[in-house]
Amino acid sequence: MSAQTAALFASAPARETTYPPLRLARIAGVLYLGVGILGGWAHLAVRGSIYVPDDAAATTANVIEHATLVRLGFMADLVACMLFLFLSFTLYALLRHVQRDVARAMVVFVATASAITSLNLLNQWGALMVATEPAYANAFGGRDAMVLLLMELQHYGYLIAQVTFGLWLLPLGYLVYRSGMFPRWLGVLLGVGCFSYLIHLTLRFLAPDVASSVETFVTAPAAIAEVTMVGYLLIKGVRRV
Repeated sequence: MSAQTAALFASAPARETTYPPLRLARIAGVLYLGVGILGGWAHLAVRGSIYVPDDAAATTANVIEHATLVRLGFMADLVACMLFLFLSFTLYALLRHVQRDVARAMVVFVATASAITSLNLLNQWGALMVATEPAYANAFGGRDAMVLLLMELQHYGYLIAQVTFGLWLLPLGYLVYRSGMFPRWLGVLLGVGCFSYLIHLTLRFLAPDVASSVETFVTAPAAIAEVTMVGYLLIKGVRRV
């Protein structure tokens, strides 16, 4: 490429492909719903029924008996991580006009959360391998204890990912609040949801007994915020501005 041609490309204004906001909102709503269904099913229905805290024998027996379910939960989480990334890209395209740096921060938080969650799934897969493959039957000084340890590492790794699951709602809430495309109260609700996740995480690590007794109350704002956002994207889409 000649110097003149390179200079021409360098000086040419960047063109951004734009899509109708309503279409982007609908796509974001479908992706967000997919993340919620797949991630929620993998975390609550699969691991919630397999992992028995402080009971190595029961956890191992569950993994062995429901090995196919563990595999399906693993794949559901991986797909949810991929959809979460696509969701952030779609919301970036929809809201970047509000403040580009804040929209970029939102994408970074989502990418970090997806990376942590994906890598953390190795613990779940490791538990499945130890429980079901004969080669590991007598390894690690006790199969049941190792399965429980891996499932507990997966559990706490998921809590660590919750840092960025929470933090991404803060820039999203700001963009929603300032955009004029959504009700301002929805942006505030998303911001509150961010701190809801962070408070829950802090209690889980520093005061687990307290966290167990107030978990429903503490996490309710985050759940309400995200469900409301999904509903608004799917039903209303965006306001005309």
